[in-house]
Amino acid sequence: MKKPFVSLEQIQEIKKTYPTPFYIYDEKGIRENARAVNRAFSWNKGFREYFAVKATPTPGILQILKEEGCGADCSSYTELQIAEAVGVTGHQIMFSSNVTPAEDFALAAKLGAIINFDDITHIPFFEKIAPIPETVCCRYNPGGVFQVSNEIMDNPGDAKYGMTKEQMKEAFRMLKEKGAKHFGIHSFLASSTSSNVYYPMLSKILFELAVELKNELDIHIAFINLSGGVGIPYHPDEEGCDIMAIGEGVRKVYEEVLVPAGMDDVAIFTEMGRYMLAPYGALVAEAIHEKHIYKEYIGLDACAANLMRPAMYGAYHHITVLGKEDAPCDHKYDVTGGLCENNDKFAIDRMLPKIDMGDLIYIHDTGAHGHSMGYNYNGKLRSAELLLCENGDVKLLRRAETPADYFATFDFTGLFQK
Repeated sequence: MKKPFVSLEQIQEIKKTYPTPFYIYDEKGIRENARAVNRAFSWNKGFREYFAVKATPTPGILQILKEEGCGADCSSYTELQIAEAVGVTGHQIMFSSNVTPAEDFALAAKLGAIINFDDITHIPFFEKIAPIPETVCCRYNPGGVFQVSNEIMDNPGDAKYGMTKEQMKEAFRMLKEKGAKHFGIHSFLASSTSSNVYYPMLSKILFELAVELKNELDIHIAFINLSGGVGIPYHPDEEGCDIMAIGEGVRKVYEEVLVPAGMDDVAIFTEMGRYMLAPYGALVAEAIHEKHIYKEYIGLDACAANLMRPAMYGAYHHITVLGKEDAPCDHKYDVTGGLCENNDKFAIDRMLPKIDMGDLIYIHDTGAHGHSMGYNYNGKLRSAELLLCENGDVKLLRRAETPADYFATFDFTGLFQK
């Protein structure tokens, strides 16, 4: 059973100031999880978690993670601006992007971010914008199929990201000739994995590549970035990853491959978004309509514009009817929003307690890739983001959008502004 980190009484009080729908994040949970990640990799003196800003690009959240020693993994101009706004600059930023506009590279260079080149052609493109930094990184794509035991995790050969091994060698040669002195390797081979062996298996691939590149090119490999891919248990009956076991698995491979090669100074980086934030955020909405036709429907004041994942690819998010946690789940519902799209459903044929109008619905595990994927179809407005502070106070991180926000970019003077 998944348990909300707020009670019905707390939400009822919050709702007096901030109408539903809204996102709420758990500061205590975020901090404790960040500390656990740092403990899991504390054996590596250079370790840093670069939080994937795209997962939750909210300055108040980045500020918390910065205080816990995390950097920022940025992939766009605005994400770089958010990082700078909370005081994350220099090598605290890993800039990992693809099909990168010149202005994005320019800002990343200005901030002193570590540039992670996605393609070998990006090197001469970047050089027209800024000098090649002394510390650089390149993204590796080994191709083929990546699998754990007999389970296929993902298909890197079909992914648009990264370089082949030969391109990595040529890229590092080019960068060395242009003045680079310290090199990093980055790779992302699978998304939302539930296995404790994903990072260790990826580590072995990258560590062996690092030894080969060091010996063949006579370069200093300063860090290896395992990127993201560590998932969470969205279903209540799923087992979650054990971050301590993951960290220990990477340590064993480090000592097996890198230490004998004289590379015990290599720092380990990660770029987790989902694992860092998803369980510590929830979308809270109110049941405002019910419909009885061929199926039983419950309509919320939130919709796919607030949380896209279920509509986009059928993602499961657990639902709690606040105040009815102990009631029997003996009613089958489709839980929907009000978009003019039939896929605007948070749940299909979900067994839940009887839902009455006015009930408050808590949608779990939306702290990452939730609000950040919101959009304005049908003129829907994005909701507020709140923080449940460690002391029990509630802080506004982002106000809800208004019609004036929606109309602000129109060049049409006839629209009212309210």
